[in-house]
Amino acid sequence: MPLPIRAFAAECAAQHGDATLYFGRFAVARAARYSQGMRSLILAALIAVPAPALAETIYVSNERGNSITVIDAATMKPVATWPVGARPRGLTMSRDGKYLYVCASNDHAVQVIDRATGKVLHDLPSGEDPEQFALSVDGRTLFAANERDAAVTAIDIPGRRVAFQVDVGIEPEGMATSPDGKWVIATSETDNKAHWIDIATGRMVAETEVDQRPRHAEFTADGRELWVTSEIGGTLQIIDTATRKVAHSISFKPPGVTSDKVLPVGVHFTPDGRKALVALGRANTVAIVDTATRAVTGYVPVGQRVWHLGISRDGTRAYAANGLSDTLSVIDIAAAKEITQIPTGDAPWGVVVAP
Repeated sequence: MPLPIRAFAAECAAQHGDATLYFGRFAVARAARYSQGMRSLILAALIAVPAPALAETIYVSNERGNSITVIDAATMKPVATWPVGARPRGLTMSRDGKYLYVCASNDHAVQVIDRATGKVLHDLPSGEDPEQFALSVDGRTLFAANERDAAVTAIDIPGRRVAFQVDVGIEPEGMATSPDGKWVIATSETDNKAHWIDIATGRMVAETEVDQRPRHAEFTADGRELWVTSEIGGTLQIIDTATRKVAHSISFKPPGVTSDKVLPVGVHFTPDGRKALVALGRANTVAIVDTATRAVTGYVPVGQRVWHLGISRDGTRAYAANGLSDTLSVIDIAAAKEITQIPTGDAPWGVVVAP
């Protein structure tokens, strides 16, 4: 390949990130002055130049380590450990990306962490034993599941106060807010239900029965479906949000794993919505599900007792927290293969991927 063309391609990649994307948006016009053969060579050169690694940071809550492990996604190495409150589990990021929120369950608080410094700025009132939470669409309210109190606490973030509290089923854990900002869902592990809370009124208005021990809930981006994992039931159930009824149920059969170890917990969608990745707990496996066909398209062996997941912004990688291995598995989603395991703190649980 002629050196000037290779240099031109490299310059495009350096200045505009993904070289092939740059070609599609701008280089076609630039290359119009060349012959068809020369344009083909330029395109080939651009495709051959690898895009730079995404500048992302991965945050992992360590349940027994009372810490957050900070990992550089480009190097796949830990770069810091931040001390936090007792038994950190649920983890999410503020809408503006400046802060991390973590459920310090045994301290009965949600802690606000400055991403720039790693310092805990203050605690928010969360009710007893917050385990997971969901952030409102406008980013001003956190909804925390209070496992011991069978309640959900709505936390006014700017005011640092409890906005309201509502009783739900026994042992609530999974939390999700609908994309339209109208609903917050809590799943109760003992009652085996998904509870529908009207955010405007602060009242529970409906319940959906699901399989045994529901652990996590996620809305699809269009809000038409709610995906709920049931640990003891061994299933992932898809609820039609229009009817609030279970429309489909997915079971898992990873090779060489007995059914008693298939304990679905975390579920996370790829950015394009085409795939869902499901952590299967003591099966030490992550399942990949085609969201259109509902078919399980692959199983990826990972570390021991996989809990929750995060996915890169470009949808190429998933990061799974292995609670008994004290590692984070890096998964190539297209290849359905584990790339490596990164050391974390003691008992990693929650995962957040941030730019």
